[in-house]
Amino acid sequence: MDIAKKVTVPDVVAMKRDGKRITMMTAYDAAFARLVEAAGIDIILVGDSLGMVVLGYPTTVPVTMDDMVRHAAAVSRGASRPLLIGDMPFGSYQTGPTDALRNAARFLKEAGMDAVKLEGGHETVPLVRALVENGIAVMAHVGLTPQRVAQFGGFKTQAKSARAARRLIDDAIALEDAGAFSIVLESIPAPVASMVTERLSIPTIGIGAGIDCDGQVLVLHDVLGLYGDFKPKFAKRYGEIGTAVVDALRAFDSDVRDGRFPDAEHSFTMKDSELAALRQNATRPKAV
Repeated sequence: MDIAKKVTVPDVVAMKRDGKRITMMTAYDAAFARLVEAAGIDIILVGDSLGMVVLGYPTTVPVTMDDMVRHAAAVSRGASRPLLIGDMPFGSYQTGPTDALRNAARFLKEAGMDAVKLEGGHETVPLVRALVENGIAVMAHVGLTPQRVAQFGGFKTQAKSARAARRLIDDAIALEDAGAFSIVLESIPAPVASMVTERLSIPTIGIGAGIDCDGQVLVLHDVLGLYGDFKPKFAKRYGEIGTAVVDALRAFDSDVRDGRFPDAEHSFTMKDSELAALRQNATRPKAV
C-alpha cells in the first residue's frame, strides 16, 4: 500500500483480491493516531476497547456514543491516510435501524470516520443492510463479540464445536450478502477462520483467529505493553512502552526530589539590565 495515498474501502477489498495482507490497529487519541499512521498501518479502528484500556471499565459495555465520537474525532485529527473506522458501542444499534443509522452517521459527520464496525451475526444483518443502503460502509464482527461477554460467561474462544462453527460461517456469509465490506473474526479456532476466509470475497481481519485471515488487528495497548500484566494469548507484545514510561517517571520523581530538575538548561532567564532594575525597584521603600 502506498503510504502517501488515502486508504479507502475499495482499496481494502482489493487487497484481498490481490493477495496483499491487511494491517489494522486500534487508536484512541490524536497522538497515537499520528504514530500508527507513520508506521504505515492500513486501517485505524477506534475501538470500544477504549472502555477498558483508556477509561478503566472492566468491559466495553459502559462505553457511550459520546465517548466514541469524542475519541474518534481526536483520532481523525491525528491521522488521515489510514481507513478510519468507528466502533458502534453497546446500545447504539441493537434498538433498530433508525437508531443504528442516526448513531453511525455521527461517526461520519462529527468524528470524520470513513466507516463503522458493529458486532453480531445474523441478528445484525438487517442493520448492516440498512446502513449500507444509506451510504455508510460497515465492517462486521463475529466470534467473540466483547459486548456480549456476560452472555458468553467471559472472554472465551467461540465456534469450538462443529455446529457453532457452521453457524458462524453462515453468519459471515449473510453479513457479506448484506453489504459488509470486511469482517473481524475474533477468538475462533484457526481452521474455522481459514474456512470463513476461503468462502468470502470480502476481507477477514483476525484477532486470535490464526494466520489464514486476510489481515490482522490488535489493540494498541497490548502491542506496546501499556495495559499492565494482562497478556491475551493472541496478542504479541512488540514493545514494553509501559515499563519505559514508569522508568521515565521515576527519573523525573527522583530529579525533582533531589533538586536536579529544573536546571539552567530547562529554565528561562532575562537580560542582566532588566534583572538589575527589578532588584533595584524591589529594594526601594514603599511610598507612604
